[in-house]
Amino acid sequence: MKMTPQQFLDWPSKRITLLAMSGAGKTTLANKLPKANWFHYSGDYRIGTKYLGEPILDNIKRQAMQVPFLRKLLLSDSISINNNITVDNLAPVSTFLSKLGDPKLGGLSLHEFKRRQKLHHQAEIAAMLDVPEFIHKAEDIYGYHHFINDAGGSVCELDSQEVLETLAQDTLIIYIKIPPELEQTIIQRAKNDPKPLYYREAFLDEKLDEFLRLKKLTTTDEISPDEFVTWIFPELFKSRLPRYQTIADQYGYTINANDVAKVNNEQDFIKLVADALGHQV
Repeated sequence: MKMTPQQFLDWPSKRITLLAMSGAGKTTLANKLPKANWFHYSGDYRIGTKYLGEPILDNIKRQAMQVPFLRKLLLSDSISINNNITVDNLAPVSTFLSKLGDPKLGGLSLHEFKRRQKLHHQAEIAAMLDVPEFIHKAEDIYGYHHFINDAGGSVCELDSQEVLETLAQDTLIIYIKIPPELEQTIIQRAKNDPKPLYYREAFLDEKLDEFLRLKKLTTTDEISPDEFVTWIFPELFKSRLPRYQTIADQYGYTINANDVAKVNNEQDFIKLVADALGHQV
């Protein structure tokens, strides 16, 4: 969706998709908008509650069955297990994705890791294609006039034209670009706290071969899960930046993460977006 600054300011029901790497400030920005006026749609929350809900619970139950005390209670239906996914707590999704590597260190085999990656890929596509329906629901059921789609960091990896065209048709796509001086901060943060991530399969295969050669390893079961995540993140970061920019250039607009950090309220946000539209006509 393309529009002039004035068209955006006059738009009675503003619908925006935020794209960015994790750590760029998407969710923080969305949370600064008044909850009484803006419906906050979290792609990751939708993935976890709707499309990966059953696989996530199956994974938790599989782990619980390895504990004799819990196994007996589960088999006798004496206990039930549920996950508690919220917009601010997506740990069950990350736990399901998990990390590749030595099973003794909590890692997954390459086959199982890729199976879960594929499930996440399908789920993220479905969650983004749900955006138009939720725009309608937000207004029809709850009376929200404005809608913010807090898209997952891996949306640029989906290689789905349908997703991009759907988002561009129903929302204004805004890419939060991380300036060079903040790139190392994001990378270091990821290294300090290595988390499960989604990778395009071709990218994963290429970097996995490189890592195995570099470390002189024979199989993925020899990999330290955290070491691999720490090593691959800077490569993932570099590979995603041009993908985000291509989406923004074709379908939307770009704003700077430093400017996003200065936003304190809805008025600041509206002005920031309008200014971006004016600079990128």
